[in-house]
Amino acid sequence: MNERLLVDTNVWLAAADRRSVHHQECTQLIVANAGRVSSPVPVLAESSWLILDRLGPEPHRLFLEAIVEGAIAAIDLTGGDWRRATALCAQYADLRLDLMDASIVAIAERLEITIIATFNHRDFTVVRPAHTEAFELIPANTTR
Repeated sequence: MNERLLVDTNVWLAAADRRSVHHQECTQLIVANAGRVSSPVPVLAESSWLILDRLGPEPHRLFLEAIVEGAIAAIDLTGGDWRRATALCAQYADLRLDLMDASIVAIAERLEITIIATFNHRDFTVVRPAHTEAFELIPANTTR
C-alpha cells in the first residue's frame, strides 16, 4: 500500500474554514498525516478557488503556502491519468462524476492508493477502482 493520503476538495475546505462543523476533524486528519497528504492538481485548483471565494485571501494564502512548502503534495496527471479520468467521467455520467473526483480515482489506481479523505461518500462508494475492491473513505462518519 502506498503511503500517500489523497485528499478531496471538501476536506481541504473544511480544514480551512474554522466555522465548518468538520474543521477540527479535518485539521486533525491532515496534521496526523503530515508528509503524506496529497491531491491531484485539479483538486488543488478547485480547493484554491473555493477557499479564496468563500473564506478570503488569508486562508487562501495559507493553503497555497502549504503547497509551496511541500506540506501538501501536488500530483500532476499523466496522459494515462487523463485518459482514465475521461473514461470514468463517461462511465459514471449518471453520477455526474467530475474531473476532480475522476482524477482522484485515476491517480489512486496508478499509485495503488486505497485510502481517500473525502466527505463525498456517495460517489466514491459507487465508483469501482481497478486496483482494489473498494476505497477506504475517511473520515468514516459523515453527515454529508
